[in-house]
Amino acid sequence: MPSKYTFKQRLVLAVAPPLAYMIICLLGITLRYDDVSEPGAEPAYHTPPPLIYALWHRCLLACAWRFRNGGIHILISQSFDGELIARTIERLGFVAVRGSSSRDGVVGLRNLQRAYLAGNYCAVTTDGPRGPSQVAKPGVTQLAQIVNAPVGAIYLHPHRAWMLRSWDRFLIPKPFSRVTVGWSAPAPAEREAVQAALDRAVRIAESGSPQPQVSAHTR
Repeated sequence: MPSKYTFKQRLVLAVAPPLAYMIICLLGITLRYDDVSEPGAEPAYHTPPPLIYALWHRCLLACAWRFRNGGIHILISQSFDGELIARTIERLGFVAVRGSSSRDGVVGLRNLQRAYLAGNYCAVTTDGPRGPSQVAKPGVTQLAQIVNAPVGAIYLHPHRAWMLRSWDRFLIPKPFSRVTVGWSAPAPAEREAVQAALDRAVRIAESGSPQPQVSAHTR
């Protein structure tokens, strides 16, 4: 246990992740997920790695259950909150890559680069860890440029959810709710293109049903 944490923080780190894991599992088994993708987009579980995906911070909880046990490498900040998230998602079969767009960004990008080149799925909450909400930061495009790869964009919309008063308006799906996963076509490694792709993913997911010329997949 790193000495930088206080006794209270160490206690929270010992108790909160297993509790959060249990709650996510109990909630997750009640959720129903539907996938909606625009032309040129294919849900990641139908496409072999390596792949890079961008998403918004507010839909992390819905993502945690949908993509569990996939060995996805996800960039997590080295803050105390990041440590809580890392220890929780690792119980769900994710691999936490430490670093962020605001602190230790070079280290995080280097580790994600290694993960991608080793043939893994890589994901970045591109407006994290402190926002502004739903505004793409350059980290994911920098990674894509380094490895010469496009960026996929996804958004998960719970149709019934509690919204926290946090910077990201974090979403907690209500039990037995439907969650639509919006997939937009892979974007080139440019910040504006990734922002546009994420904006489209949000519109697709929040529509709750396929739009004209958009194919739907259910799992």
